[in-house]
Amino acid sequence: MWTESARYPDPAVRVIDPAFEKYRIVLAGVERLATGFRWTEGPVWVGDGRYLVFSDIPNNRLMKWDETTGQTSIFRGPSNFANGNSRDRQGRLISCEHGTRRVTRTEYDGSITVLADSYDGKPLNSPNDVVVKSDGSIWFTDPPFGLNDYEGFRDEPQLPTNVYRISTSGELTVVADDVRAPNGLAFSPDETKLYVVQSRAIPRRNIVAYDVGPDGASLKNQQVLIDAEDGIPDGFRVDEDGNLWCGWGMGTDELDGVRIFSPEGRLIGQIHLPERCANLTFGGARGNRLFMAASRSIYSLYVNTRGAVR
Repeated sequence: MWTESARYPDPAVRVIDPAFEKYRIVLAGVERLATGFRWTEGPVWVGDGRYLVFSDIPNNRLMKWDETTGQTSIFRGPSNFANGNSRDRQGRLISCEHGTRRVTRTEYDGSITVLADSYDGKPLNSPNDVVVKSDGSIWFTDPPFGLNDYEGFRDEPQLPTNVYRISTSGELTVVADDVRAPNGLAFSPDETKLYVVQSRAIPRRNIVAYDVGPDGASLKNQQVLIDAEDGIPDGFRVDEDGNLWCGWGMGTDELDGVRIFSPEGRLIGQIHLPERCANLTFGGARGNRLFMAASRSIYSLYVNTRGAVR
């Protein structure tokens, strides 16, 4: 049974490198906001409504945690086994749906617009995670993880595990075809780099970095930034200083939670959770509240940094 720390600083927030000291708020601890789900993913903060939207994939629903009341309710069900979520430059919800193998946009009136569901005449695999660049283009990963009867529907992939870009005119292009099962992705604060989790790298999982081309729409120079060693990285976000805050776990209990890396790929901090963390996002009134989707629960922690603003 997990309980919040009774003292400050919270021992769950661990400084591994002195560079992390400035990001820890000594009088802030890990809080469990909600629990009882099957597999949480894709948290996204809706600041104008003061709520968090996140996926409960096997239960086929999007959930909503309300900051003003502390209550959790169903945001949308069924959700077509939605996984990753983001918001576009107009504040509309962008979702990756396993069940329909597509990326969608929720319009202001609640209607759904399909942004991408196929490439080269073949259905996408199971869009996983998504980010929106400052120019309005939408970038997403497409591994086969949702092609089963727990997080979607059983089927065989018909396309390679690509990273895609949707232009503002709606054109879908492959920006990376050299990632083995791409998962989470995020841009550096200045958008000169794109980071992608490589979930089936050999011999070990890793996070790779690409240089974004001068056109802002292409990638080059793949390099391994972080070797996951015994852990499994999943979804992640970048803060205003370029640090990577990565959902982590599945090696040992000691690894479950969030690992924080410098822009150079150096491990500087860790947030220990009793569950594997699949994904996270920054939110709250000042952008300095970290929301963590961890297996069956949602956790939060106030930190001394903000999510990167693009």
